[in-house]
Amino acid sequence: MVDDRSLRSRLPDNWRRVLTTRATVVLVLLVALLSVATAILNIWNPSPGPLHQYVPEAIQSAAAFTGALTGFTMVGSALALRRGLRAGWWATLLLLPVTAAQGLLQSSQYSFPLVVLSVISIPALLLTRSRFDKPLSLTTTQIAAGAALVGVQLYGTIGGYALRDHFDEINTILDAFYFTLITSSTVGYGDVTPNAGSVQGMLFTMSVLILGVASFGIAIGALVGPVIQDRISKTLGKMSDSQLQLLDEHILVLGYGELTEPIVDELADAGRQFVVVTNDRDAVTTLTDRDLAVVTGDPSDEEPLRRAKIDRAAAILVATNHDAEDALTVLTARELAPNTRIVAAATDRENTKKLERAGADAVISPAMLGGHLLVRSALGSDESGLIDRILERE
Repeated sequence: MVDDRSLRSRLPDNWRRVLTTRATVVLVLLVALLSVATAILNIWNPSPGPLHQYVPEAIQSAAAFTGALTGFTMVGSALALRRGLRAGWWATLLLLPVTAAQGLLQSSQYSFPLVVLSVISIPALLLTRSRFDKPLSLTTTQIAAGAALVGVQLYGTIGGYALRDHFDEINTILDAFYFTLITSSTVGYGDVTPNAGSVQGMLFTMSVLILGVASFGIAIGALVGPVIQDRISKTLGKMSDSQLQLLDEHILVLGYGELTEPIVDELADAGRQFVVVTNDRDAVTTLTDRDLAVVTGDPSDEEPLRRAKIDRAAAILVATNHDAEDALTVLTARELAPNTRIVAAATDRENTKKLERAGADAVISPAMLGGHLLVRSALGSDESGLIDRILERE
């Protein structure tokens, strides 16, 4: 029988990891927000920096305006990173040098933090590349939303340019695109309108307006729908895909029972990231009410363990009241995570060897451990303070 001191010694090392998936996402989001804020400051209150005299003012102004657009685009890539998407990782990798270059071209004192943070974020993103491995899988609604938006813009732009003789102020493709954008978004500044008495121009404008409103409605539904689904999943005790993708160096608690409750309490009090995998509906409800991470499913099945990112777990704990089920759970966990430390609890001391043969690195018998500690305490030879700690918790 092996005690759990070696497991405890591992936790601080894993906890002190600086570059994690969550830290990378936060860093990218800060770059995005800083890009927008820097652009706004440079537009409204320019503050010339050291490179001001070397960069033409036209380029400085263009960099300021495009910096805001890049910042908003990077917010989208940060959200994609939060979901663990590889497409988000590539988009961010391309946008970070752009934000740094825009900061230099803005030639402002406000731009220095943006340049520094963008440069720092690039190695952080490269070091966490393996964490963003989820392929971009679009639903039918999302594909329809993207196709509708692109289709309406093409329809309005090509049609507007072809019918430019029926409109005021449409002379180029850019004018036609501008007309389509403000019409389909229902902004309608009134600077581009059909010629008086032009039936074709009027009918075309109405068609762009109707199709544009419909496409924007589909796009909003495609974006808001997954958010609502995540909220429903949390209410039902299920972790969303974005939450699961952020799991890294966490403790995986497989199964739930009387022996598991103090383990969960200990991990929660320590602020350690952990996930419980159980098919006990009452336990799922209880843990969810405490705002603890739960994956609903049989801990001896592969699918829920893969969802809980067992390949990224720092350690695995198996401690329920059923040794036979625990042995099957340990066997499955060992197959999926051959190099991860597994610690199990044996309700009956006779089953200790069986759990070890199933793949557990350490098996603890609560009955034997309790008797051992009681004897040491009675003889006054317990110097670890563990008994006092247990009594204090009572």
